[in-house]
Amino acid sequence: MQTLTQSLKTLSTFAIESFGENVIHLQSLADVQALATNLPESFYILGGGSNTIFVEDYAGALICPELKGIEVTTTAEHFHLHVGSGENWHQLVEHCLVQGMYGLENLALIPGNCGAAPIQNIGAYGVELSDVCDYVDWYDFDKAEVVRMSVDACQFGYRNSIFKGALKGKGIITAIGLKLSKAWQAKIAYAGLKELGSEATAHQVFDAVVRIRQSKLPDPAQTPNTGSFFKNPVVDNNTYQRLQAQFKDIPAYPQADGSVKIAAGWLIDQCQLKGHQIGGAAVHVKQALVLINKDNAKGRDIIELAKYVQQMVVNKFAIQLQPEVRFIGQQGEMTLEQFV
Repeated sequence: MQTLTQSLKTLSTFAIESFGENVIHLQSLADVQALATNLPESFYILGGGSNTIFVEDYAGALICPELKGIEVTTTAEHFHLHVGSGENWHQLVEHCLVQGMYGLENLALIPGNCGAAPIQNIGAYGVELSDVCDYVDWYDFDKAEVVRMSVDACQFGYRNSIFKGALKGKGIITAIGLKLSKAWQAKIAYAGLKELGSEATAHQVFDAVVRIRQSKLPDPAQTPNTGSFFKNPVVDNNTYQRLQAQFKDIPAYPQADGSVKIAAGWLIDQCQLKGHQIGGAAVHVKQALVLINKDNAKGRDIIELAKYVQQMVVNKFAIQLQPEVRFIGQQGEMTLEQFV
């Protein structure tokens, strides 16, 4: 276990210059156990930094789980993967594709580590982690042991899980278990994939997802960003009917419970916000759902831009967008509304 003080700029894909007084890198289960015996009073667990923005210097301990390893077992019907929380998610998707284990291709190019995937219940192009998750191994600080949590116990929802709620700060994800069916079928319901047709291969789906994402989303290594900044809002059917009557081409996706998911990027685009800039932060010119660090943005720049985008969407559609990213202030995680 390594403990040190460092710049946090390279630990978040939004790359705002900020500093942490106590950065702890966990590279084994023994490191996790040692940490639990002397747990810092204030801490934040960072899973790759692709969904976190350090708005200010962080005064607490920053914990970085970096446990590695991919183990595969098979049954007649499934491939079962046990994956360390520190493994890179996109590299895992590529690895599975090469090995002929299909089911993750719709989730290609989602940045971050595997341990962060259950927290957000990552999803794209009609697939969510919860669709392929078998279990999550979670080190319980109070019990001082690893607890294997079933999919039901994880309480997965849209970009949500128990790890963001009741279990937040009470342990660390050490590994995830995935179950991939050998009777694979392409998931191509979303625009851009439908054109592949029902005979599409997993490699074709992967290539299409990568091509679409690269055409719309800037590379964080070139243009710092955290991918989708806001969640797609889910509204009741009455609200959707009202919106659809006024905006005929509004992209919408009916949900199993009768609600309707609306494309947040489209809402922002209709407010003509592409390219809008506050300080060094801007709305991406190609994909309005992405806010970028265009010119050495400060934490305050991104907060003011995010609030401005929210207000413009409220003014036009009466819908309150909720951030998908997590904001870290000096004393820990904060909501957008808490920044005055």
